[in-house]
Amino acid sequence: MLRELRIKDFTIIDDLSIMLGQGFNVLTGETGAGKSIIVDALGLLLGEKASPDLIRTGCAEARVEAYFDPADIPALADLSIDGNDGIILRRLLSAKGKGRAYINDTAVSLQTIANIGKELVDIHGQHEHQGLLKKDSHLAFVDFFGGFSLETAALQSLYKEIAALREKVTQTNDRIRERGQKMDFLRFQVAEIDSAGLKDGEKHTLEDERAVLMHATKLRESSEAAYDILYGAEGSTLVQLSKAVNLVRDMSHIDRAAEEGLSLLQSAEPLLEDASNLLRKLKETYDIDPGRLTEVDDRLDLIRKLEKKYGEGIEAILLYCSRAREELLGLEQAEEQREGYEKELADRETHLSVAAEELSKKRMAAAGKMSALVIQELKELGFQKADFVVDISRRNSVAPSGLDDVEFLFSANPGEPPRPLVKIASGGELSRIMLGLKCLEIERPDTEQAKVSGESGDADRSPRTLIFDEVDAGIGGVTAQHVGARLNSLAGNYQVLCITHLPQIAARADTHLRVEKELSQKDVKVRVVELSGEKRREELARMLGGRITDRSLQHAEEMLEIDGQRSE
Repeated sequence: MLRELRIKDFTIIDDLSIMLGQGFNVLTGETGAGKSIIVDALGLLLGEKASPDLIRTGCAEARVEAYFDPADIPALADLSIDGNDGIILRRLLSAKGKGRAYINDTAVSLQTIANIGKELVDIHGQHEHQGLLKKDSHLAFVDFFGGFSLETAALQSLYKEIAALREKVTQTNDRIRERGQKMDFLRFQVAEIDSAGLKDGEKHTLEDERAVLMHATKLRESSEAAYDILYGAEGSTLVQLSKAVNLVRDMSHIDRAAEEGLSLLQSAEPLLEDASNLLRKLKETYDIDPGRLTEVDDRLDLIRKLEKKYGEGIEAILLYCSRAREELLGLEQAEEQREGYEKELADRETHLSVAAEELSKKRMAAAGKMSALVIQELKELGFQKADFVVDISRRNSVAPSGLDDVEFLFSANPGEPPRPLVKIASGGELSRIMLGLKCLEIERPDTEQAKVSGESGDADRSPRTLIFDEVDAGIGGVTAQHVGARLNSLAGNYQVLCITHLPQIAARADTHLRVEKELSQKDVKVRVVELSGEKRREELARMLGGRITDRSLQHAEEMLEIDGQRSE
């Protein structure tokens, strides 16, 4: 149960705390006082999308917090959050665009706080009844009533799988029609690349070899000259080095300081010998071979031609060949693939047909029970002679939602046959019908749905705080009394908060809160006051006639006395 709601720097609200009681709470006030803003703030706390525009002008951050009684919610245990001492939901909205969400001071994602919020609060908006004007929405009511949501989701998933299989069959058929020419072309490409016998790194090796062949004369002359300088010629470097070693050795016999120089010179001798041997071997490889140069040039030309067709570099060419070979294999096996797809498609279509038939039977059974229960709810809301029918007709083929076309039929007066709700219901009638459906939804938790669907349920899963934001739009008089009575009866099992303009509903409340907006030259302040005694009588009088008179005060007193007698 929601005990306290605090809103700070949200739209026109600077700092507001609202204490709620058990049972039936109402929130009243002049139009524009800020009642719907309070509901918007609670919606933000429960995960709705936010915008920096919601932050009060001149403030850096908006904050919404709510304290709920202790509750055992499995999702909290999964988050290692203890709810035994109460649950505090908090959402912060920054002017910089990045918001934060917390549960009992533990940072959580927006999705997490939304999931937990659904376990605590159920908000029914003032325009929600407009959804009844969309025939497509009627099936969802039946599925929720019957507990068929999972079966419908599975049916939709199977329908998508079948659509994907049909697309595969179509694509495979297209491939089979085109495969003759395509296969010849792929075979040519694979054969062309295979015949080239390409190897990774071959291009770079050939380019290096070509550079050597192009400059073979110069390389041979340079290697011979270098070899002669180091070793081959008279007075070569190695000969001179040997003389130097002998001289320094003689020096070291006399002066030990020359030993370091001797060591360096001696270490240079094997290095020069190795360099001489290398140059000697290299100069023998520099043979001028015009035939080999032609071979290398031809090979490089072939590689470049293949690169223009299949990609830059031998690696890219070989990758293209691999993919072409796979595609060729796929085309060769296309008929086998089509047979496999067609068999799988037939199996899935059979499964879909059976599942749709089973779901249709369950919906038909649920429709009769739902119709009777809605009629019962409508009587509670003042439709003493109304008729309500959940009409289910059969489609020619299976749609994503199944075989059923659902439409609500309604008649407000005896003697008139039920007709499509979307065509005949007024705004006030739609509000009451939606309220009836919501009451049916709320008071029929999973245990009742189990009677229809054959599944087990948990009656404690419904949210314990129900918020109705002006669901009484378009009604008044005796009808408003019936709606107030129905909301009051809901409050026997749930905490109910209703935003209303109707005194007939407000008079039924256990806790009456009034929203007031105070204007000054600098700013605006919104505050919420709990009413009792004379203040509550005056608020009801204002709601009755727009201004407070002796007659409206007397009427308000009578309403409070009558409702007080009813509650006794």
